Amino acid sequence: MLTRIGGRVRKPVRRGRAHRYLLLTLLSFAVSVAGTRLLLELTGYPQLGGGDLHIAHVLWGGMLLFVSSLLMMILANRWVYLLGAVLAGLGVGLFIDEVGKFITQTNDYFYPAAAPIIYAFFLLTVFLYLQIRRPPPYDVRGELYRALNSMTELLDHHLEPSELEALETSLETVLEQAQDENQARLAQQLLVYLRSDTLQLVPEEQSFVERNFRAFTRWEKRWINLGRYRAILVGGLAAIGANTFLNLSRLLFAARTPGGLEVVFQGLLDAGQVSSTTGMLGFIVRVALEGSAGLILILAAMLILLGWEGWGLNLGVIGLLLSLAGVNLLVFYYEQFSTIITAAVQLVLLLAIFRYRQRITVV
Repeated sequence: MLTRIGGRVRKPVRRGRAHRYLLLTLLSFAVSVAGTRLLLELTGYPQLGGGDLHIAHVLWGGMLLFVSSLLMMILANRWVYLLGAVLAGLGVGLFIDEVGKFITQTNDYFYPAAAPIIYAFFLLTVFLYLQIRRPPPYDVRGELYRALNSMTELLDHHLEPSELEALETSLETVLEQAQDENQARLAQQLLVYLRSDTLQLVPEEQSFVERNFRAFTRWEKRWINLGRYRAILVGGLAAIGANTFLNLSRLLFAARTPGGLEVVFQGLLDAGQVSSTTGMLGFIVRVALEGSAGLILILAAMLILLGWEGWGLNLGVIGLLLSLAGVNLLVFYYEQFSTIITAAVQLVLLLAIFRYRQRITVV
């Protein structure tokens, strides 16, 4: 006989592997925007359609977003979330790439503020990803949600020994923590089934990403020892710092030359990078912040070179985060999408610092 229980529980539950799906969306987003801008630049910004008809790529972006949502609403397979994540990233990239047309009365695709808006939107998604990467607070109901979702691997004949072990560990913890008798009974029955002799498993299979990551790790440990890693970090931080400091040094040199500042500002006006006093002030702020970040990176390189590795690495992280999360917003406004390469190099260098920290911790 069924027993009626209290009201329905509506508390949201984080999906298992959510951070992987979000990472795929982020990568697809970046590829979509960068690829679209590059393709349009190489092809001379062609018009799709004839006469008065122009099929803007924002429509293709909207279509991909719609297809992504339909797939995840209709299909229950786990692979759908991978496909949906990629389509969502491509779609939002195509959509937001035309933001300049949405925020100007003249539908200006090349409006200077469009690039920093796109970059800021990407950064917000990165911050969301960093939050989602953290394990959620332990919740019995959430663990059961994720366990039941993982059980679908059995239906697809794709449950591997490592996945089985993770499932058993999760359900054992539920048994220990559950205060609801029904939840405990469900976990117990699932464990009984998972431990039955008739359960069929498949051999461990590494994904394409896992195989290549392991290959890269082996290559890295073989050819890049800690000394070489340190040299790469010092050289990279010094080079990026010097390049970032270059604009400030030019401005300071021009200020000491009679008529130098007038020449610099006139060049900016002629190039269309600034068109008002506000734009000029913004450029000065951009150069000051850029120069400050450059000095921090140069100092970080010097500290690592002199043996104060901890201070140098911390300062390098601060300088790179300042550039990626702050300075680049202004740089994108004035330099537009040519800044993508610089931002990518800064990100790679930041990841290299984190990887170096892992290496010295293991040693």
